[in-house]
Amino acid sequence: MINAIADFFQNLFSPLVNILGATLLFFHQSLGAPWWLSIVMLTVIVRSLLFPLTVKQVKSMRAMQDLKPEMDKVRAQYRDNVQKQREEMARVYQERGVNPLGGCLPILVQMPIFIGIFYVIRQFGGTPGHSAPQYPSFTDGGILWFQDLSHADPTYLLPIISAVTMLAATEITSKNVEPQQRWLMRLLPIGFTAFLLYFPAGLFVYWITSNLVTLVQNYVIYSHGPGKRTGDEKTVSGKGGTSASDAKGARAALGTRG
Repeated sequence: MINAIADFFQNLFSPLVNILGATLLFFHQSLGAPWWLSIVMLTVIVRSLLFPLTVKQVKSMRAMQDLKPEMDKVRAQYRDNVQKQREEMARVYQERGVNPLGGCLPILVQMPIFIGIFYVIRQFGGTPGHSAPQYPSFTDGGILWFQDLSHADPTYLLPIISAVTMLAATEITSKNVEPQQRWLMRLLPIGFTAFLLYFPAGLFVYWITSNLVTLVQNYVIYSHGPGKRTGDEKTVSGKGGTSASDAKGARAALGTRG
């Protein structure tokens, strides 16, 4: 039953699986890279292509933070009229040119790729008791303690590294959100890793590499890009959790006084 469901989704994602598989095969056969390094190279390329979406996500998150005081006023004003509240919030989003779902776009794009990588590994390395490896060398194409990329890591070191790198990548982002969301983001790596605990080692090679690339991208975005917070915003938010828009308002008020 489980294999039948897996085969159904493999057919559903077959175009993406074929593209990812062909790219992985190119790195291995044409460039001579070992399988584990081929997965790393594929991951770096995928994450680089998604970088503009990540920047867009950060801009959307910052815009949402700037709108929070105004949204709170709308909720308070139309507390007893949910329909009117939604209409007013939609109007504010439209006037400010903010898409509340803009921050979800990278996640929506990454999930099919993640699923596609899983099926590529399943196809290349085979499934015990169900299908033979399409490329037998894939079963010993790993490195160090995880030689078999088609089976789970018996030492559980890859899941641990996955959780640590994912936590490190999200820690940069979590500094720019509210405390409640911050703890949720910190718990996410643990839950996600527990879900993937018995997945093939090759999938963890992809995910760990993706986490490391995300860590570098987040550092660039939040230290030198659109996610960077000004000194006033850091001070104000540190004192009372005030949003960026309030900090901007405070600066404007000081300017008028002068």
